[in-house]
Amino acid sequence: MGKLAFLFPGQGSQYCGMGRDLAEAFAESRQVFDQANAALGFSMSDMCYTASLEELKQTENTQPAILTVSVAAYRALEKRGVKPDFVAGHSLGEYSALVAAGGLDFSAAVKLVRARGRYMQEAVPAGEGAMAAILGLPPAEVLEICKKAADHEVVSPANLNSPEQTVISGNAAAVKRAVEIASQSGAKRAVILPVSAPFHCALMAPAQKRLEQDLRAANFTALKIPLITNVDAEAITTGDEAREALIRQVTSPVRWLDSVHEMIESGVTIFVEVGPGKVLSGLMRQIDRSVRSLNVEDAASFQATIDKIAQLRAESPEN
Repeated sequence: MGKLAFLFPGQGSQYCGMGRDLAEAFAESRQVFDQANAALGFSMSDMCYTASLEELKQTENTQPAILTVSVAAYRALEKRGVKPDFVAGHSLGEYSALVAAGGLDFSAAVKLVRARGRYMQEAVPAGEGAMAAILGLPPAEVLEICKKAADHEVVSPANLNSPEQTVISGNAAAVKRAVEIASQSGAKRAVILPVSAPFHCALMAPAQKRLEQDLRAANFTALKIPLITNVDAEAITTGDEAREALIRQVTSPVRWLDSVHEMIESGVTIFVEVGPGKVLSGLMRQIDRSVRSLNVEDAASFQATIDKIAQLRAESPEN
């Protein structure tokens, strides 16, 4: 069997009721919710299990909620001895990956991402920023379209997700112009996304500045598992590298396509999406269909993934 990587989802993967099944099935998952409740001073369990989608969609709620569910899923895997060779997370998911790698304490992480969500939300007045997904054009072409559409405003690639999908971010008018140019340039689809702020672009500089102070004050330690960062798509193993990557990440694009290629080149053949939804598993089908993609978000998917990994290990010629 080849190497195993755990991938942690970012904003947009949330749904009402997420994590409840894990907490009911596994004591170690339940403990993660208890830790989140204590760290934040309000019930993260209620936020995930019973809050309205409207409430859950607020960035400062979404980020700690997804982190909590992802770490709850990870703890169940860890307890049963399933350890990855690499970890990576999409945007917010990099914090979940860092907790899994042992580089950041969960209680500290959940407070950091709650603040991160608030800073991002407050960085740009409502309505002034936007994001859009461009489907069916290569990333290099999307970059050129952004340059053409900018017209002294900000618009740039924010998430380089797959050969087929690039998300752009910036001033609302510039993003709209880029969408129009992309449509005329033969994009399969070019759609404005229902997000609350223009993430991963230069407009996030005020959020980056505020978050940097929090990150400098936080305690980062050596990683037990190599982490592939969003900003450089390269493996890191020290706490200092992790901190710097998280600071730069706020205004830099998420190089997801490059990150996945880096792991495949390092021998990864099985990817497990750990946390709510299957967004990253969907992207994996666009990136490389020769690798295996599994996910863990509840007791049923947990069991299916555990069984599949055991089966692949048993079939492996190395055994």
